[in-house]
Formats: sequence, structure tokens, C-alpha cells
Amino acid sequence: MGTTQISSAVVRAARTLARNADTLQFTPPVTHVYNPLVYARAGHEAYLRRFCNSSKRILFLGMNPGPWGMTQTGVPFGEVHAVTGWMGLREPVAAPSTPHPKRPIEGFDCPRSEVSGRRLWGLFAERFGEPEAFFADHFVVNYCPLVFMGETGRNITPNKIPAAEITPLSNLCDTHLRAVVGTLQPEWLVAIGGFAEKRIHSVFGDEAQVARILHPSPASPAANRDWAGTATRQLEEQGVW
Repeated sequence: MGTTQISSAVVRAARTLARNADTLQFTPPVTHVYNPLVYARAGHEAYLRRFCNSSKRILFLGMNPGPWGMTQTGVPFGEVHAVTGWMGLREPVAAPSTPHPKRPIEGFDCPRSEVSGRRLWGLFAERFGEPEAFFADHFVVNYCPLVFMGETGRNITPNKIPAAEITPLSNLCDTHLRAVVGTLQPEWLVAIGGFAEKRIHSVFGDEAQVARILHPSPASPAANRDWAGTATRQLEEQGVW
């Protein structure tokens, strides 16, 4: 595939996932669902078109959007400063169809920092310098595009949702992941945390070469002790870097 064909293929896959995921229904404790592939589509597709225009040796897979990252910008782990300052992206963001009063979407004007994204992109910026050097062989996607919230606005991760409701979404996400991997042909699939690792093994079995790094979430005590050093060591020990 040429560069335009690759970026167009991943954009089409993202649009299909966004459209199909938007049809699903969820029940309490989930009261609100955000789909940044829809209201932050401009940011997401700018990220895909600029940086996903070639095959990749390493594909990193996260779980789903964080509240102050991709939920705001449309970019996986998209901490605002990393997206605007390092990647050079800034796009208009609309409002979700059913906004939660305690979880406003401020887009690229969001004043809060997504710690997981700051750590992840900070490591890549420190190691590779310019974004083009990182994206020449690497890319980052999330498995699930949706953000789930309870009545109080608290975040609900996909692994906490009943199987009857999450299975139809997982089927859509599995199809999207296969499409992205089929397009990018990565040598390595690197799971960012345990949830992503389980999904990779579920989708690809023994067909993929899989590595795993510690998730950079501040909810993890281990991640709060030199996450960048730990993740680098894990990638080196597994032969990815």
C-alpha cells in the first residue's frame, strides 16, 4: 500500500467503528457514553492522516479513552500539551450527544493534564526527539473507542461492564483491531496494560508477537515509581527496543 492508501484505510476502519459503536445501548451503572471518534473526529483523523501513513514495526494498544486525554482531543492517550506541543495537532471538537454535567468536553482548551498520556508520549518524545522519528516505525491505538461514566461522573472501564453489554462492543473492537493490524503489518503488538494484552491474545491467539508494558495510569502504584524507566526496561528485555 502507498502512504495515502494506508492512512485512508485506517480512517475508514475508524469511521466504521465509530458508526457501529454509536448504535449500542448500555444500562446502569453506566449513565453516559462518550464517543470521541464522533465528536472529536477531526483530531482523531488528523492524527491518523499525519502519522499513520506507512507500515509500522511496533503497534502499541491501549484500553479506552482517558477523561482528560483522548476524550478531549480524539488522540489516543492524547494529553493536550503532548498533542499540541509535540505532535503539532489542534482541531475543533464538538460536544457529545448527551454530555454529563460533571464531565464537560473542553477539547484542546482542556486545562487538565492526562497523566497516562503525559507519561506515554513523554517517554517517546524523550527517546525519539521529533514525532516523525517515533512514528516512522511505531503507532498507538486504543482498543475501545468509548468512554463510560456513572451517575456521579466517575469513569467506568470496559472490564467493569457486564458481558452481555460489552460483548457486542468487543466484537466491533476486535474487527477494528484486525483491520488496523492487517493494514499496518506490525512485527510487534505491544499491550499497554493487562486488558490490552488479553484482547490481543483473544483476537490473534499465537499469530502475533506480543509484548506488554506497565500501564502508565497514576492509579497504579508501580507506575508512579519511574514509569518511563520501567516501560523502557520492559521493551528492551522483551526485544522490542
